[in-house]
Amino acid sequence: MVRSAQPNNQYKYVFFLIGLVISGWLIYLLSPILSPFLFSALLAYLFDPLADQLEERKLTRTLSVIVVFATIMLLVTSVLLWLLPALEQEISKLLKNLPSYIVTIRNWIMPWLQEHFGIQADALDTSQLIEILKQHWKQAGGFASSLIASVSKSGLAIASGFMNVLIIPVVTFYLLRDWDILVAEIKHLLPRTKLSTISRLAKEADQVLGAFLRGQFSVMIALGFVYSLGLTLVGVDYAFLIGMISGLVSFIPYLGSTIGLVLASLAAAVQYQDWSHVLFAAGVFGFGQMLEGFVLTPLLVGNKVGLHPVTVIFAIMAGGQLFGFTGVLLALPVAAVLMVVVRHAHELYKASEFYN
Repeated sequence: MVRSAQPNNQYKYVFFLIGLVISGWLIYLLSPILSPFLFSALLAYLFDPLADQLEERKLTRTLSVIVVFATIMLLVTSVLLWLLPALEQEISKLLKNLPSYIVTIRNWIMPWLQEHFGIQADALDTSQLIEILKQHWKQAGGFASSLIASVSKSGLAIASGFMNVLIIPVVTFYLLRDWDILVAEIKHLLPRTKLSTISRLAKEADQVLGAFLRGQFSVMIALGFVYSLGLTLVGVDYAFLIGMISGLVSFIPYLGSTIGLVLASLAAAVQYQDWSHVLFAAGVFGFGQMLEGFVLTPLLVGNKVGLHPVTVIFAIMAGGQLFGFTGVLLALPVAAVLMVVVRHAHELYKASEFYN
């Protein structure tokens, strides 16, 4: 009987690996339709603590979820009603002025690049691009006309995307209402002999992931407004558009500030055609990086989250490469869990006879 235990354990590990491979294969096959469900699960995970706090105040779970859900919808609707018109106005202005900006780049920036770096002016042949923009910018000047053209060309894709957007609030509501039940059922299915270890690892992963996602989202919003305000004070056109893009992309370390710095410097150069405003725009992003590193991240995310910037970049790129947008949504949760598992394995290794 003692000898047969080892093969049984081996078979269990084999079955576990087979199940893991099959699960990954199914995720790969279903990735086109999984995105709204994963996004809904992410929202339910983020707002479950708020619903729990309302439950502690003697509200029922359903009523707590209704209050949280109504608050979320009100905030999202208010932000969109304020955000979209401002973004459309700046995008329309950009499309209208883009031909003249390209001419400025060719006549002012390209000679400087040629003088200092040996780049030939012919490297930026803009004549055809300018003609195309002159012919078509009016058609691309508003979101409505672009949407109508897209519907006429790919109505099925637009309808599918619209259905995904409609599915998200519905799925989020039901997941948020039954979140504690789902967690309890998953815990009930865990092996009893490994329950304490798995529960400890799950708690650590929850602390890492929850702190990172909630804190990083706050940092993204704060940076977006800081960049927008700073560029507005400098007098750079499209400050709101550049600031929001930089803030929203800042969940990938250093990418948001890099993109914002390039866009803001280019906008300041073609608008003022001097280097002082370019330096002012660069100073805005330098100040934003200092504010993020010394104030926002320690205050909102914390120093014990443990997700290294390289880990975040690699996880997002690997997830996107393997599973597309679904992989991007799964990247950070999977990275947080793997990081906790690696820490646990490291502790076991340090306590093993092999290490000692």
